[in-house]
Amino acid sequence: MTPPIKLLDGCGRTVEYLRLSVTDRCDLRCTYCIPPGFKNFVTPSNWLTFDEIERVVGLLARAGLKKVRLTGGEPLTRPGLSDLARRLRLIPGLDDLSLSTNGTRLADLAGSLRQAGIARINVSLDTLDAGRFRQITGRDALANVLNGLDVASEAGFTLVKINMVVMGGINDDEIDAMVKYCAERGFILRLIETMPLGKAGSSVRHVNLQPVKQRLQQRYGLIDGAVPGGGPAKYLVSPDGRFNIGFITPLSQHFCASCNRIRLSADGKLYTCLDGQASLDVGALIRAGTAEADLMAALTGALQSKPVRHDFGGPRSGENRVMAAIGG
Repeated sequence: MTPPIKLLDGCGRTVEYLRLSVTDRCDLRCTYCIPPGFKNFVTPSNWLTFDEIERVVGLLARAGLKKVRLTGGEPLTRPGLSDLARRLRLIPGLDDLSLSTNGTRLADLAGSLRQAGIARINVSLDTLDAGRFRQITGRDALANVLNGLDVASEAGFTLVKINMVVMGGINDDEIDAMVKYCAERGFILRLIETMPLGKAGSSVRHVNLQPVKQRLQQRYGLIDGAVPGGGPAKYLVSPDGRFNIGFITPLSQHFCASCNRIRLSADGKLYTCLDGQASLDVGALIRAGTAEADLMAALTGALQSKPVRHDFGGPRSGENRVMAAIGG
């Protein structure tokens, strides 16, 4: 009997989580994500179709993939996203479907996304100040995001997480205000260290979150805890369990040893590491008529190139990379 195919990388780590970029376009221009004046977006005709996405996810699910996060760019700018979510939710073996969004279009789409089977959402929100929001994102859209979060909180998602990228001299003085905002609304706050990915990621000042974590733990009496999801965040929770705060620390305390993630870009490139240089052109294989067994072999073979850990800060780390293009 042929043994079942498993998603194991070259280091023996089990891969069960796919970050699926449905577009590299975004309606914001966050300073740490898209460089000023960047125009080298993928032509939409080169994006994977929903049929192609469903085929790839189905193959991976047969080999053990359990979690998919829809991302971008800004995924809500891609028409028909709820339809894609419904199709993915029906794939056997896939038990978790979530979404990352900047929230600008959430008010209009939260209901249909929840009905389509998306259980959890992460919303990027780096500031509660309208002027700073405009400075960071290039748009006066804070009110849209906050309204979207109000609508989402009523839509029945099991969890709403707020992702705050902490930037030195820009928003690092707002952490306590964001803690208060999230605690009052039952949102889970996640503080994220900046990643020096390409020119945009290297343009903002890194903040080591370890001292921040210690300060918040002492101030609010937080204890170690866990929150559902397949990502790398380490959580602290209040003793009564009513508030949770996560820390994503790729530089001060990397989490590569337990990494279970791969990424599929909008144009069908499979990346085994956010900082990695190698990719597998899955889209080209599909459009060349590659047989299912050969496509699966290519997918599992690509996992062998997943590095032991990232090299952020190294000589080639993030070279000419744009976060929005690879579903960061």
